[in-house]
Amino acid sequence: MPGPLNGRTALVTGATGGLGSAITRRLAADGATVALAHLHDDQAAAELATHITDRGGNAIPLAADVREAEAVSTLCHQAHDALGPIDIVVSNAGAYPRRPWTETTPTHWDEALATNLTSHYLLAHKLTPAMAATGWGRIITIGSVLAAAGRHDLTGYISAKAGLEGLTRALARELGPVGITANCIAPGSIRVPAEDTVVDDPEAMTARQLARQCVQRRGRPDDVAAAVVFLATEDAGFITGQTLRVDGGWILA
Repeated sequence: MPGPLNGRTALVTGATGGLGSAITRRLAADGATVALAHLHDDQAAAELATHITDRGGNAIPLAADVREAEAVSTLCHQAHDALGPIDIVVSNAGAYPRRPWTETTPTHWDEALATNLTSHYLLAHKLTPAMAATGWGRIITIGSVLAAAGRHDLTGYISAKAGLEGLTRALARELGPVGITANCIAPGSIRVPAEDTVVDDPEAMTARQLARQCVQRRGRPDDVAAAVVFLATEDAGFITGQTLRVDGGWILA
């Protein structure tokens, strides 16, 4: 498929979720071969891979728990064996556990960091040596504007996302000299189907959100996917260590 990512191979974690599937489809549409990493979502991953291949792209589904070092190692070896060296990693896997601060135990804290921070470290640590050997690579982490805005009942999640921005900046310093850029995308309030299962009054929630934003519409997964593709291209080769907020102007400072 012709596009700015022709000849590149990407690995996307959390590939079957609302953001992940949009990111994966856009990468493939712009020419990348894509490994779709997912957790316990075989049918959705297979359907997404078929959607891409039916349109002339190349994608394979791979199951892995990216919170576990051994599973990440296996995932990366499988992706390499099937598709060749990974040029682009979109570290998107995460979870959004809501729990009051007073009820947040050390176990809950550890789980939030394992899913939303440690998993990103494990993936980058495994994939960047091969990128360095070729002198080219893109690390794109998916954070959240809540790292800047804060919100109740999300202490572990927000702390992890703030740490992810720090990890991304550190990787930019470490890896820039060998041709690898590292950037974080921080989505705002993005409309995804999963929202319907956790929001009691979607219309009221949308009204509150629009009052925070400059752009008067809800964000879409494709908005995030477009930012990912830009950061993955040659055009973004002089951009690293940055957090790009895709939030309709929610956070301006």
